[in-house]
Amino acid sequence: MGAADDHGESGLSLEMLDPAPVGVAVTRGPEHRLIYTNAVYRAKFSSPGGEVPLEEAFADFVQRHYSRQFDRVHSTGEPIVTTAEPELPMKGRPSEERFFTSSLSRITFGPGDYGVLVVVTETTDQVTAVSRVAQIAEERRRILRRYESLMQVSAEIFWVTTSEGYVNEPSRSWGRVTGQSWEEFRGQGWLSMVHPDDRAATMESWSRAVSDVTDMWEHIYRLHTVDGGYRHFLLRAVPICEDGRVLEWVGSCTDIEQQWQEQRRQTLLERAATATAQLRSPQEMLGALADVIVPELADGCGVYLVTDLTDERHGGAPFVVERLATAARPGVVRLPPYSEERLSAGNAFVKAVRRRRPVLKKFPPGSPPPDSCPAGTRPWLVANDANSMLILPVIVDGTVPAVVNVVTCGDRAPISQADVNLLNRMFDHAHDALSRAIRYQRAQQIALALQYSLLAEPPSLPDLQIVARYRASPTAAEVGGDWYDSFILSDGVPVLAIGDVAGHDLSAAVGMSQLRNMLRALAMDRCEPPGEILTRLNGAMDSLSGEVTATCVFARVEASGDGYRLYYALAGHPPPLLVTCEGQGRFLSDGISPLLGSPYDGPRLSHTEPLPPRSTLLLYTDGLVERAGEHLDRGLERLREMAESLAEQPLDRFCDQLLAELPTTGLDDIAVIALRLPAG
Repeated sequence: MGAADDHGESGLSLEMLDPAPVGVAVTRGPEHRLIYTNAVYRAKFSSPGGEVPLEEAFADFVQRHYSRQFDRVHSTGEPIVTTAEPELPMKGRPSEERFFTSSLSRITFGPGDYGVLVVVTETTDQVTAVSRVAQIAEERRRILRRYESLMQVSAEIFWVTTSEGYVNEPSRSWGRVTGQSWEEFRGQGWLSMVHPDDRAATMESWSRAVSDVTDMWEHIYRLHTVDGGYRHFLLRAVPICEDGRVLEWVGSCTDIEQQWQEQRRQTLLERAATATAQLRSPQEMLGALADVIVPELADGCGVYLVTDLTDERHGGAPFVVERLATAARPGVVRLPPYSEERLSAGNAFVKAVRRRRPVLKKFPPGSPPPDSCPAGTRPWLVANDANSMLILPVIVDGTVPAVVNVVTCGDRAPISQADVNLLNRMFDHAHDALSRAIRYQRAQQIALALQYSLLAEPPSLPDLQIVARYRASPTAAEVGGDWYDSFILSDGVPVLAIGDVAGHDLSAAVGMSQLRNMLRALAMDRCEPPGEILTRLNGAMDSLSGEVTATCVFARVEASGDGYRLYYALAGHPPPLLVTCEGQGRFLSDGISPLLGSPYDGPRLSHTEPLPPRSTLLLYTDGLVERAGEHLDRGLERLREMAESLAEQPLDRFCDQLLAELPTTGLDDIAVIALRLPAG
């Protein structure tokens, strides 16, 4: 559509506006006759040809909406700009909604001759995009509100981060649980509320999840709460993605302290049962339990054996304990495993044992109260900033054989009542095993005391030197049937005897005692050859209860001219070893007969062997030479070589070094008795 006049007062040619990328229209006069529209305007709005008033060209929408604006611009010259205004419905136009930004400004054609310049640009795409963004934002807020509402049913905390994993939105639930402000929480500030021991693992796991964009991230950490303690929380987070790109992460934290405590309780009880399953000594069991307690429940632990409640031996002190096992977490110096402590009547240990109830002490770090522990333990508590201590009496069959001392240090939370309950449960579970071990140990101690009482010191002789040693098994059985004896017969001849009753228990010790006494009686009754003595002993064994078998060596050390000779007999026992002072050794293998208690009625032979001056005769039990999977000859050869190397040693050192240096299985007790001959 052309213009009535091609130029206004400014000299502007309206046709120059045809290429403009925006819609342009011009009206003239107070009637607002439409005199020009460019191609863009015509494409957006249909316009009639010729100069017609605006009311006629666009009657409906002009009359209703724009006529007053045109009048004001024409009369005042003040421009009007509208932004992102929706298109008004017009007949013959598409029904889809469109948006336009337009301006109305006055132009001059001549003196007193004014018109209105209309510039219009369509902003539908921009408005639609902004609207879409607003809709997405509102939808997101609605989804998040809904998600947060759902999470409140099962999670205590809800949070949002950027795609890089940095917190970028406030979380009222986080602040309510932790007490952190938004400024403290944002970014990575939340990490300061995580337990120091959990921070590195948490950051490593979270960084890996953000980097790899895992579908679901889960992690457990301890979180500092407003009540001043730490609780275990389960973290879950999922990425919010659009077009394959992560927009943000949405996550929750759920308090699982109760479930975690229950799982830990079950795990510790299972570990305690496993740790003590294969142990037989109560000391070993209590030490194994200390290793379970640390570091899961505490930073340090000591196990004390209650040895004396009155202890008159130590000046009337009322209570004596022996520390027999300790445990400490990494970074804490471990107490020495052994210490004997005498405690006053007011000590917390004494109170715990007498009342048979746990005593829990909480105190400022490094400041344990007086009489709360043994004197030797107090410096350790101070040096390691101990803040709480539990004294737990171990009750077995109605008695208190031991006390367990459990300690927390530094920043670790003091021992709680839940911890006390768990420890009580742990030792309750171990009760039956401890009871069996203590009964077994008591039986061993009784049998061992009986055995030592029967193994008398050898006689002191003017020319001959006799030394005996007994070593109980350090493992399977602390008592067995090994024995030795030496005494003077009625004819003045000294005798040596050694034997081994089958078995490793109290019955074996009793059988050994009976056999030893019977041999003494038979030997003192008649001064006859050793073989005859063993024959009568074998017959007398029928009077013993049960089936008893034993090995034995019985020997007379008789004067012969200027020296001595050995008159001996063997019943199934390893042969005696004779070592000259020059270090030449040989086994005396004559005079052999079957073991005692076997169905053998034949004669038992005796044999005579000269004993060189300064030579050493060694009688021993099989525990000194036997090893599993090895032929006995190898053990005998090892003994001979070792004895030859010790031939010039004093007799007591000779015996001690054999016991100390020969490799043994540790599964059997050992008895030795040695004779040293005088110089010629």
